[in-house]
Amino acid sequence: MARYRGSSSDDSTSVRVLLADDNPSMLQAARRILEPEFQVVGTVHDGQALLEAADALRPDVLIIDISMGMLNGLEAARLLTRSESKAKIVFLTVHQDQEFVEEAFSVGALGYVVKPRLGTDLLPAVREALMGRAFVSPHLGSPKRC
Repeated sequence: MARYRGSSSDDSTSVRVLLADDNPSMLQAARRILEPEFQVVGTVHDGQALLEAADALRPDVLIIDISMGMLNGLEAARLLTRSESKAKIVFLTVHQDQEFVEEAFSVGALGYVVKPRLGTDLLPAVREALMGRAFVSPHLGSPKRC
């Protein structure tokens, strides 16, 4: 059974976001930034719990850290995109290498935000993902398309 903290709010008109990061303070910071505009329906601490929570909660957006235990964020995203999940994926990570950006988009991401730019880039990344458009923290450059 998944261990995730859900939200008691049942406002079905708002965009539902699920957060996945193994750092509790990062989860709190992301939640603080997102909640004025979006409904955070849960938080999880590893990739396996992300898969279970995504299936149970059916969020509109997944915000995923790459480096997590049990199953990393890239592998979890790959499995989610192969499943029936319709959630938009935004990575929130410390990894700034172009290789990570490329892999994130190859597994289905629409957004890539580096943690030092959390406060400036997370909301625009989620908004763009909801419109089906890509967003990458500006100093990283756009992902190369194959």
